[in-house]
Amino acid sequence: MLTTLAHAGYIVRDSDNRTYRVTGKTLQLSAGYNRHQAIGSIVSEDLAQFRQFIGWPSDVSIFDEDAMLVVETSRETEPMRFFRKPGYRAPMLYTSLGRSYLAFCPEEERQAFLERAQKNPAPEFALARAPDALEALLETVRARGYATMDDGYSRENYESQFFSIGVPIRTHAQVFGSMNIMYLRRAMTPDEARDQFLAPLVEVADKLAAKLEMHTGDVA
Repeated sequence: MLTTLAHAGYIVRDSDNRTYRVTGKTLQLSAGYNRHQAIGSIVSEDLAQFRQFIGWPSDVSIFDEDAMLVVETSRETEPMRFFRKPGYRAPMLYTSLGRSYLAFCPEEERQAFLERAQKNPAPEFALARAPDALEALLETVRARGYATMDDGYSRENYESQFFSIGVPIRTHAQVFGSMNIMYLRRAMTPDEARDQFLAPLVEVADKLAAKLEMHTGDVA
């Protein structure tokens, strides 16, 4: 039973291999967890204002063992193929949410995730088994300060119609999560999206990080 739940992503084995912890994927089963709701309530107003300002929807996510858990989104009213609810689990290695978080999170956390991912046969973890390619990708993200969605992921999930740019939500002391902007590929190129969106995206991510730092006791 435990092995089945672990493979399904509902629990994860601790490093000592003696105990298990539930993951945020249990949100899909019941009301359960409260941490994501606390963070969502803190960022929701700024995210809605950002949507009005930028004209495109965004997600805010936190790391949850093997994925980025979306805690708030401004694309709930979008067409069905573009629709996401809080509780959606974005793959770590192929989304801008996952890549931007993984590039800037603490080394110990990154390595612990990669050790788990390398043992997971699911396609969404394939890049973890190509460590040189993955490290080169993460170095590029660090140098640029932002991540983009994988082309193959865009093709498989959005028929290449949508793309995203993502940044970490962080202070000097802590990485809280990540956020993105989703946009239509026919509307602009990735370079145009970077030029138009990166500065305001970083600005609002920094604002959210400052707010979350003030509420550390509520979201720990």
